[in-house]
Amino acid sequence: MSEKPEDPAEERHASWLELFFDLVAVAGVGQLAHLVHGSTSWADVGLYVVCFLAFWTAWMCFTVYGNVVGGAAKTMPVLAAMAGLVVMAASVAGIHGDHAKVFAIAYIAVRVLSDRVWEHRKDGVRVLVDWPVAHMGFGVTPWIVSIWTPDSWRYWLWALGVLVDLVITFTFSGKRLTENVTAKLASRRGPAVQATAARLDTAHFGERLGLFTIIVLGEGVLTVTDAMAETPKWDRPLYWTALAALGLLATLWGAALREGSGGIPYLAADRLKPRLLLPLHCLVAGLLAAFAGGLGDAIESVGHEHIETSTRWLLAGCVAALAVIGALCGLKSGRRAWWAAVVLVPGLVLPAVVGFFGGSFTPVRVLWLLVLAAGAGLGGWFFARRITARGEAGRGVRPV
Repeated sequence: MSEKPEDPAEERHASWLELFFDLVAVAGVGQLAHLVHGSTSWADVGLYVVCFLAFWTAWMCFTVYGNVVGGAAKTMPVLAAMAGLVVMAASVAGIHGDHAKVFAIAYIAVRVLSDRVWEHRKDGVRVLVDWPVAHMGFGVTPWIVSIWTPDSWRYWLWALGVLVDLVITFTFSGKRLTENVTAKLASRRGPAVQATAARLDTAHFGERLGLFTIIVLGEGVLTVTDAMAETPKWDRPLYWTALAALGLLATLWGAALREGSGGIPYLAADRLKPRLLLPLHCLVAGLLAAFAGGLGDAIESVGHEHIETSTRWLLAGCVAALAVIGALCGLKSGRRAWWAAVVLVPGLVLPAVVGFFGGSFTPVRVLWLLVLAAGAGLGGWFFARRITARGEAGRGVRPV
């Protein structure tokens, strides 16, 4: 069963099947954020990174499938993958125990299924040259081995599997992948099956990546809401802290979606190839999800009048990392060097102040400093637009 084929003349948007599939991202991001919510362990941070990469990769395997085949996407495999991702998300709460095996098995099942959906009886096998990881590869092998290994080795094997996928992403050529698949098909018995190269629909793909980023930012809003609801005493510091948290999320939304592309801060459309765009999107989404967990801790810290050191560094580190990514992507997109400096200087200095000297700062002061750090790029953009508008007005040109 598949959706009704689309009219190629119409502008393409996410289908109902794709939007329904994205609901698993809501569940997954919410569960994964809990790994760093209230945690003071670097081991938990490392486990969060590995689990987020695995969940994002499994989600992306079917996102790129829907992007390439469009309305011809097979409904049942997508729904089956959705079930697997739900199991992965539900397993996160017990990831330190027996549920770790369930997480690994569900991940393996989704990856195996993602490899099979590219086969079609009439069209042969499509090979996604823009992102070879969509086809099951060596990166799944450590996950399979981890099912029978002791707990102390399991997470290291997961990390190895994720690392292998990253290496494949940057080093394995689409031409070589197509040749390998063609040779594999030639060795099969039965009727000959052709392998054809497939490319991503970049315009539609940017929308899909942006939707995932919206979901991650929505988790931040939900975290702030839950933290407020669980706070017994509502007073002025709580209101101002919550307002600062929402201001931070709005600022990050402006940088990643209003002034960015595909959920990447300040990136113009079609400036990066998919093999670089996808890992970068994963990095940004992971930072935003971790940041969402830290915001909940910040709201809960209002009564203590200070934020725990680990949470403070988590928030500051995420803002600083996003500032670096935004500045580099802005330069790649043709923005001026002075604008990149406007992003980087406060985007690095203010988080450093928060991290090193913010132990005595109240939560509201910490968050408002981070608002200034995260919003510097938007301020520079607004200033540049005003200067341009004044110049055009001086020449008698009406602003658009």
